Amino acid sequence: MRIRLTLVLFASLLSVPVALYAQRGQESALTEAEVEALRDSAYVANDRVLTFIKFLDARSASIQTLATKPRQPGREEDLHALYEQFTSIADELDDNLDDLGPRHRDMRKALPKLLAATERWATALKTPADNEAYNMSRKLALEAVRDLRESSTQLIEEQKVWFLAHPPAKEEPGAPNENHPH
Repeated sequence: MRIRLTLVLFASLLSVPVALYAQRGQESALTEAEVEALRDSAYVANDRVLTFIKFLDARSASIQTLATKPRQPGREEDLHALYEQFTSIADELDDNLDDLGPRHRDMRKALPKLLAATERWATALKTPADNEAYNMSRKLALEAVRDLRESSTQLIEEQKVWFLAHPPAKEEPGAPNENHPH
């Protein structure tokens, strides 16, 4: 009974990124490979944040590429879709930060990278010229970046204070380096 309950809980946790987005009534912003990468990174908070950064970097690079290459038919629709994907992934990352932070999961290596990435993303999201087809989606994406910047800035400080007062135990060489949740 306990094993079955554990397996059910584990399976439900693995489907969270896809299920949360599906509840919004839209296609998933993540590819199957990206969902699998999130599953693989579920146990190490730093890795999870870095995985999300990789996905957001890919979406922002696609936006920048579409904006700077010669205009193709359907470009505005493609940009709209990319902005929506970016916002969905950024919101999911922010939800993860909201969950991991209070549980004192160690993200000290990933958070400065996230903070730096927010500047890059904001620049990339502003690259395309104004267009009614995607201006609202872009505005929402930029708000998601602002939220991530605020969350990561706050978490950096909280993590400094927490881990100063509660230093992680020294790891054995070769042992997995995951945080001690409290």
